Amino acid sequence: MMAGFNRMVPIGVQSFLVGSLLLLNFCFCHNPRLPTPSSDHGLVLPGGFGAVVVADSVGKARHIAVTEEGTIYVKLRRPHKGIYGNVALQDTTGDGRADTIAYFGDYPSKGSLASGMMIHNSYLYYSSELALYRQKLVPGQLVPDTRVDTVLIDDHAHGSHWHITKPIAFDNKGKMYVPFGSPSNACQDLSYSPGGKPGVAGLDPCPELELHGGIWQFDADRINLRQRDGIKYATGIRSVVGLVWNAVDEQLYAMMHGRDDLFMLFPNLYTRWQSALLPSEELLRVEKDANYGWPYCYHDQMQEKLVLAPEYGGDGKMTGRCDSCDLPLYGFPGHWAPNDLLFYDGDQFPERYKHGAFIAFHGSTNRAPYPQAGYFVCFLPFKDGKPTGDWEVFADGFAQVDTIVSTSNARYRPMGLATGPDGSLYITDSNKGKIWRIMYSGDRKSFGEKELAALELRKSRTNLKTPDEVEDDLQRNISPGLGLQYSTYCSPCHQRNGLGAGGRFPPLTDPKWVVAEDELINLVLHGKSGEIMVGGEMYNNIMPSFSFLDDQTITDIINYVRSNFGHQYPDISPDDVSRNRQKPSI
Repeated sequence: MMAGFNRMVPIGVQSFLVGSLLLLNFCFCHNPRLPTPSSDHGLVLPGGFGAVVVADSVGKARHIAVTEEGTIYVKLRRPHKGIYGNVALQDTTGDGRADTIAYFGDYPSKGSLASGMMIHNSYLYYSSELALYRQKLVPGQLVPDTRVDTVLIDDHAHGSHWHITKPIAFDNKGKMYVPFGSPSNACQDLSYSPGGKPGVAGLDPCPELELHGGIWQFDADRINLRQRDGIKYATGIRSVVGLVWNAVDEQLYAMMHGRDDLFMLFPNLYTRWQSALLPSEELLRVEKDANYGWPYCYHDQMQEKLVLAPEYGGDGKMTGRCDSCDLPLYGFPGHWAPNDLLFYDGDQFPERYKHGAFIAFHGSTNRAPYPQAGYFVCFLPFKDGKPTGDWEVFADGFAQVDTIVSTSNARYRPMGLATGPDGSLYITDSNKGKIWRIMYSGDRKSFGEKELAALELRKSRTNLKTPDEVEDDLQRNISPGLGLQYSTYCSPCHQRNGLGAGGRFPPLTDPKWVVAEDELINLVLHGKSGEIMVGGEMYNNIMPSFSFLDDQTITDIINYVRSNFGHQYPDISPDDVSRNRQKPSI
């Protein structure tokens, strides 16, 4: 089947396509009615809702778009088998499942977190980390063989592909919106200390805000754009993956990822519990010329206000210059990782969901020592441009475990959202490459609290509840020493099991990075940024310097790594650390 399909697709199509995307052609003409939901979809949904698994293990799926004819396009995080960046799927039986699968398109993709994918004016738009492309869709054609236009190129000299993913949105007035995120927590000077170190002040004024930390507006009908061809539409926005234009109130909305490491960088001001919950993940109604405060401020959902960041003299309570900044519409608990946002405009679901917001929370990686949280799809009731109630659980069960100690414990991670032509809701998974189609077959008029009760109970699970500061501390029974030091300083990124977080933080299982003791000591002392190959996968991120730790603490951390995660290497001594302190970074 693969070979036959590739013969049908001109070689030029494979070489022209640029960026990783997944194409699914889904034909509903054989069965205009909803497919029968299966019992093996694995999700927990409100009463009257069901699901069909459209496809499974098709590749690490990111954002998704669906045409009026039912063709589905999904962006892949990495090319399939390292070669094919796209796959076409078709349902020929009308049961809702894709039964024809064919991969196509080989093109380079340096990073792993590119997400942008949408359809606008008959064009399919998709992005890599540093570029945005479009291709004209051809009605009835499974794979378009039209020219690939380069819409936008990010020509900055990026040292790391962190927070520079390119989601896209279009308004109804001929404008396109693209965020340019920033790599730092709060504009620390990364030139001498990658990621910052305890107590380091942020640069003031922040130079990153000139070309990053905001959303830019462009003319939607132009191609070969650079950032200088647009205007800075709004600023003070650290990182955005979920971006959408709401046609109901004609406003741009975004979900901003909050900063990290409050305890690690300012242990005198924040507890581990506060660092796990703060700052909020912000829902922004993005107004022209607005300033949402980053890096000088962050939003505290528990205090319901913007507070001054510790890098700028804040203590977790004072507001200072933040009083003049624009507030978010809503603050969700910290580190849930909101990776897509959708306002429901379909007619299939009960009326209470009409025009409300669905948010895919990809799930935290750095809530240690508390359980990781998120990993679900939330619903937020909405009217007249603002929320009308608290967030609700709409779809849960993706992780398939209750207490998620390390990110890799979660089987699935919800990522992309899209509405189908019949009003179904599609959800992608970036872990295994699963795609669900959520449908409603109950009585729309009688839908109410009874149907929502089971989902309300889900809020007591550890991936959704506010953790108890003592009882939910997963380190409370770890004795002081090697394991405790690792859990405190390393597990927020590399995780308790050392397996890291795919696409962001590398695993510690590759002997290459552990066996050479001087190189490992140097890496911990000085940090590292840029591309590295670990376990056969390329990572491009920032590891902070831990030179602020004393020799014994670094010794404990390294000895723990060298005696765990499949390793059994001799211990080092504090003298080894002391000897390496003056060496340059690797």
